[in-house]
Amino acid sequence: MRPGVDKGQPKLAGAGPAAPAPKFVTGSLMRHVVVMALSGTLALSFTFLIDFLALWWISRLKDERLIAAVGIGGMIQFTIMSVSIGLMIACVAMVSRALGMGNRERARHIATSSVLLTVAVQGTLTVLVYLFRRPVLVLSGAEGDVLDLADHFLSVSLPSMPLIAVGILASGILRALGDAWRSMLVTILAGGIAAVLDPILIVWAEGGITGAAVSILIARGAMAAAGLYYIIRKHGMLAAPDLFEARSLAGPYFAIALPAIATQLSPPFGSWAMTRAIAEHGDSAIAGLGVVGRLTVLAFGGIFALSGAIGGIIGQNHGADRPDRVAAAFRAALVYAFIYTLVVWAVMAALTGPVIASFGLSEGGAEVVRAFTHVAAGSFVFTGVLFVSNATFNNLGRPLWSTVANWTRDALLLWPLAVLMGQAFGAVGVIWAQAAANIVAGIGAGWITARFIAGLVRARECARAAERAGSADEAAEVPFG
Repeated sequence: MRPGVDKGQPKLAGAGPAAPAPKFVTGSLMRHVVVMALSGTLALSFTFLIDFLALWWISRLKDERLIAAVGIGGMIQFTIMSVSIGLMIACVAMVSRALGMGNRERARHIATSSVLLTVAVQGTLTVLVYLFRRPVLVLSGAEGDVLDLADHFLSVSLPSMPLIAVGILASGILRALGDAWRSMLVTILAGGIAAVLDPILIVWAEGGITGAAVSILIARGAMAAAGLYYIIRKHGMLAAPDLFEARSLAGPYFAIALPAIATQLSPPFGSWAMTRAIAEHGDSAIAGLGVVGRLTVLAFGGIFALSGAIGGIIGQNHGADRPDRVAAAFRAALVYAFIYTLVVWAVMAALTGPVIASFGLSEGGAEVVRAFTHVAAGSFVFTGVLFVSNATFNNLGRPLWSTVANWTRDALLLWPLAVLMGQAFGAVGVIWAQAAANIVAGIGAGWITARFIAGLVRARECARAAERAGSADEAAEVPFG
């Protein structure tokens, strides 16, 4: 019997080799953070590239109604995708912790149950949104032609949401294993397919908004297939499906997943609040916000990827009882977020003109884009602090703290600020409101996280001191001779 495989446990054909040692409990933490964050950046950026390319090719048709429709439809799908990310966070936390404890077999069965539970949750949610998509669109500010176009776009593309959920989960499992390269390949494949299909289906075949939706559907299917292939054939990280086992793991899984989902739903809520506030300023402003939304997830993929990148590192070291390495990983992630944001902000500001021209935005939409690239983009330093703090909370057993931090930003801060600043300064005020909310929430979350980790480090040092004192006492009691 091979190490790491319990006798009598089911194993899929073609499963990978014996369990390697946990990757993140030794070696340079800065290197681990950079490697996982950069690979995660490429992975997540290619995930969002699918939607970005669809919007860009739609803009070639020179109709801002189409841009606005795909933008609002994409915002709704991003909300559903956020549930997938929350489920993935729970899976990564449990899998990485099991790996850190040296129990690869348990990690394998957690991964299997996570796939089953994710498909069930995401499939149910997709059906509900599909049935009520038109009221949801109206609630998001769509009306007239934009409403009809967005409704059609969702009717074709929504069935792909369970597929991208599986792809995101598989990519997360690969990151928990430390396989940054294959985690990245899962989404690069999907983005590459979208890059080829979009011009063919949208422009050359004159499919328009239907072509964009079909391209998204195919790309997400490829992402799911690639992810499953790697975790099954290359790592042997899926066992035969066991509904009883999935049900028994559902309790601890959802104890992490539900707060993580609630946390991940707050950014889409913030996007919805911004969309509602900016809709008062016309279709051009909505189109501009649609472009800003795609720029955000594409250019700042490195910030969004930090949660997934740091999660496996913290989880493994927490499982190995190394709070000192948890603290060092947290610091390394903050340094990465700071440098990454400054570089991307500079590049984005320099390319503002070409971006506006490329999407063919009128002046109203152009003002919105400039407000983001010149001002609000810099606030993503603090968004990075928030996301690193969220990952730390999730992997140290405090997922509700992540939920409170995110909803403080998007509901208590962003929503009222977007309304007030939108009324005072117009559409650009909504973008400035986002920057203000990012700064306040990021500073607060970072401070709380640093104090919490410092407490863990002190507790571990005290425990070790007590162990040493106990050993010395026992040695003193041993009689000589």
